[in-house]
Amino acid sequence: MTFILAIDQGTTSSRAILFDQDMGVHATAQEEFPQHFPQSGWVEHDPTDLWSTTAGTCRAVMEKAGISAADIAAIGITNQRETTVVWDKATGQAVGNAIVWQDRRTAEMCQALKADGHEAMITRKTGLLLDPYFSGTKLKWILDNTDGARARAEKGELLFGTVDSFLIWKLTGGASHVTDATNAARTMLYNIRDGVWDAEICALLNIPMQMLPKVHDCAAHFGETRADLFGVPLPILGVAGDQQAATLGQACFAPGMLKSTYGTGCFALLNTGDTLVESQNRLLGTIAYQFDGKPTYALEGSIFIAGAVVQWLRDGVKMIREASETQGLAEKADPGQELYLVPAFTGLGAPYWDAESRGAIFGLTRGSGPEEFARAALESVGFQTRDLLEAMTADWQAQGGQAVLRVDGGMSASDWTMQFLADIIGAQVDRPKVLETTALGAAWLAGMQAGVYPDQAGFAQTWALDWRFEPQMADDTRAARYAGWKDAIARTLSSGGTR
Repeated sequence: MTFILAIDQGTTSSRAILFDQDMGVHATAQEEFPQHFPQSGWVEHDPTDLWSTTAGTCRAVMEKAGISAADIAAIGITNQRETTVVWDKATGQAVGNAIVWQDRRTAEMCQALKADGHEAMITRKTGLLLDPYFSGTKLKWILDNTDGARARAEKGELLFGTVDSFLIWKLTGGASHVTDATNAARTMLYNIRDGVWDAEICALLNIPMQMLPKVHDCAAHFGETRADLFGVPLPILGVAGDQQAATLGQACFAPGMLKSTYGTGCFALLNTGDTLVESQNRLLGTIAYQFDGKPTYALEGSIFIAGAVVQWLRDGVKMIREASETQGLAEKADPGQELYLVPAFTGLGAPYWDAESRGAIFGLTRGSGPEEFARAALESVGFQTRDLLEAMTADWQAQGGQAVLRVDGGMSASDWTMQFLADIIGAQVDRPKVLETTALGAAWLAGMQAGVYPDQAGFAQTWALDWRFEPQMADDTRAARYAGWKDAIARTLSSGGTR
């Protein structure tokens, strides 16, 4: 049997997943690694941890499955996006810790660039907002704050990459300094209209362009692993950032198709085809995937708190012992009470973008208890998703689009939550049989390129529905519940928020 090895390098752990010829999960290995928080708002990873856990889980999954590298046709990689690494071209040694996507240390730098009027140019070229989230200002910070780094970079001695690029460099023994279009699109340095690293933005941030990796399609030859690493050289044939890989894994190939991944937060990507939509609701324009040199674009929006609201019930107010208890509690909640929990624990994301607002709950009575809190927590995920979808469809309807929602991630396993989601958005919600959509997307890219897996049309046909949640809520009830949510949001927003 022939296998595809998917590397899923995430924010808290690295995983290696073997997929069989039928795209089924054959074996999995996972290893967590430490997070580093040197100052408030700073988040770092040691690049040696990213590499050692990746190489270690690849070896472990082969051992677990009882196979050798000779049984593997290709490797696909998916990764945490925006996280920034700078390393020595000769030795592969990083000049310091990786700056993680969550890190906010360049907030003042971004504010200064906005004040100088640069955001409109950056958004027009990259689809992104001027925010510390993205790699560009992180890279500038490293060059400005690491002894000798800028001079060495200008001499061509240092390389930059997102996590995919760093791992490929290590896997190939320094033979390949490459990335894919989806990861490049998240750096704030890549012109997604022209498909090139943008000289004007690099000059603005004082970034030497020789540091930047070569950009490939998502399915391409990224290089071969060192022969001594796994026993035989293995071709790396597919790469995509994690949210884009999930979009591929959900087979969202047609314009108007939408996937929403529910983890700690929620990331939604809407396929907009060959149209790069300029959002009027501060959503992000990005590349969903790229084949044959032709990008397919997407609108992306994020909800900061999805599954984390259940963690708050468990760890913060200690109303539950296990996350799984929330569904049973929600089912027992008093239907006569209408609690609204706005989980703005770290501010609100799209479409409000209010960093100063904080969490609140409305509608409490003497009879409110754990059941009502649990229901309000799960409902907040549906309400926030509707906010996001309304912003997306407002941008997309101008293009004549109609969204279809496919869900994945841990919270998508909750039938109660997904039914409420269908009810409050007034549309069907499709949950696939395979919830490992991120790793599947990376595996499919590599397997397709290797000739083991079908093309886009064939892969789309393999997507299998586990359950379709149809809206059951009456229209007037839906309208009243959502009006109540909007009122709760208005009361929660800070004076700087978008009402």
